[in-house]
Amino acid sequence: EEVPGTEIPAPSKKMSSISSPLRAIIRLRRRYLVQKKSHLHLELPREKSSQLVHTRLLQRQLSLNRTNLYGSSMSFFNQTSFKTSQYFTFDTSVEQYAMKKCRRKKNQRKSRIVLYPDKTKRYLPTEEKSKAKRCLLLLIVIIFFQILNAIENLDDNLQKYDLDGLEKTMHREVFGQKVAVESIMELLKDYLATHIHNKPLVISLNGPTGVGKSHVGWLLAKHFRSVMDNDFVLQYFVMHHCPNGVAPLTCEIDLSKKISDMVTRAEIEEKIPLFILDEVELMSPVLLDTLSRFFEPNQTNEFLNAIYILISNIGGGEITKFVIQNASADLLHQQRGAEELLSVVRPVLIDAHPLWKSADIIPFVLLEKTHVINCFIEEMRREGLYPDQKHIENLASQLSYYTTGDKQYSRMGCKQVVAQVNLL
Repeated sequence: EEVPGTEIPAPSKKMSSISSPLRAIIRLRRRYLVQKKSHLHLELPREKSSQLVHTRLLQRQLSLNRTNLYGSSMSFFNQTSFKTSQYFTFDTSVEQYAMKKCRRKKNQRKSRIVLYPDKTKRYLPTEEKSKAKRCLLLLIVIIFFQILNAIENLDDNLQKYDLDGLEKTMHREVFGQKVAVESIMELLKDYLATHIHNKPLVISLNGPTGVGKSHVGWLLAKHFRSVMDNDFVLQYFVMHHCPNGVAPLTCEIDLSKKISDMVTRAEIEEKIPLFILDEVELMSPVLLDTLSRFFEPNQTNEFLNAIYILISNIGGGEITKFVIQNASADLLHQQRGAEELLSVVRPVLIDAHPLWKSADIIPFVLLEKTHVINCFIEEMRREGLYPDQKHIENLASQLSYYTTGDKQYSRMGCKQVVAQVNLL
């Protein structure tokens, strides 16, 4: 109780006026903290409550030590505040502490290192080697050597027939037929690269007279006789082997016997025979039918390994017309022009006889005047004559030509060259 008549000192009045609102704030904060404490006790695990109480007591002791540093004016406030609240906590520190501890435990679990005893050997477990890998490697090696052997066999076959030498000879002695010579050599190289075939090779040389078809046949016969044997090369001239007075059946039997005997002997010695049939346009239909049976793919193996060269003038008129019409366009030296010319000649040959359906047709074009001059030079060298250029040009001008623009094409090719040189 207060004694009447006594006066309250000035500092006490000031403290009472300050402490009354502060006490109200402290009460509110105390209620808030109590509610929050009960909430935290519900969320955190049971085993952590004692540890949290201990940390909060330490924080309270630290805060009490700090209050001793302040003056007497703040001592009353601090004492009342600590009496009303049992704990002093930082709200975020408790949650952060719990989260950090959980993270440490996870990191410790992850970073566990397996420790080996000091006296034991450290090595990885041995991998079991699969036998399938060895078998696969062996199979790859076998296939590689088989491919290598096949390539070597292809090279051996081509070297056996010396096709490179044949190609050089034909380019040197056949004039004005570069595309035709290249086509012939390509077909021969593809066919002679192996001894196993599913059909015989049939090459048809067609064109007007004197353009070099028979000369190519003669060069082929000469070359294959030198690399093989005369027994495996047959040159068949219709006017000589089957003249007009002989019955077609006799010619048929004779030709069939020659072809059968040659392919049988060639099969024994693993060689490919060459049949050069000239003047085919003079053959009778019976003889053409006989030939067509040898060209079929459904035969025994020995008849599939053979080369047939058919030489004829069939389609020569169509080739002459095409060359004269397209002389200015220079299509004869292009792939497109060769395909167009072939499309013109093929129907004419098939209409003559169906055997040309199974043949590779190679058209021979007209020879220009410069090609005829080269024919004169080559023939004079063979005869041992000195090739005078002016004299040769004079001889070439005596022949007849087709004139289209600035180009001249020989009507008879080089067929009259030999006769002209023999007159010198």
